[in-house]
Amino acid sequence: MSKAILRIEAVELVGPHSLAIRFNDGALRRVNLFPELEGPVFEPLRDPEYFSRVVLDPVAGTVVWPNGADFAPEFLRELPKEKVARLRGRSPTVRSSRRAASRPAAERSR
Repeated sequence: MSKAILRIEAVELVGPHSLAIRFNDGALRRVNLFPELEGPVFEPLRDPEYFSRVVLDPVAGTVVWPNGADFAPEFLRELPKEKVARLRGRSPTVRSSRRAASRPAAERSR
C-alpha cells in the first residue's frame, strides 16, 4: 500500500512570520517560521513585508516566496509542538501563484 504524498492545499498569513496551513490529509497547522529563517535563502524572509509575499505553489504543493525559498510540507507538518498552535475552527484560504505553477519543475525545486 502506498502512502499519499503530503501537500499543502491552502496557506494564509496570520502574523509577521506565521502561517496557517491546511494539508491534503486534512491537518491544520499554525506555524511560526521565524526560528527557521537562517542562511542566504531564508534571510530575506526575516523582513515581515517580504515574508507576507508567500504563495502556494499548486504544482509543488508547498509554500514559496519570490526568491525561490520554500519549505517541504513534511517539515512544516512535523515542526516541534512548541512551534505549532491549534487553529481555531477556521481553515486557511488559498493564496496561489499562477507564476509559480507555470515555472518549470527544475526552478521550483531549487
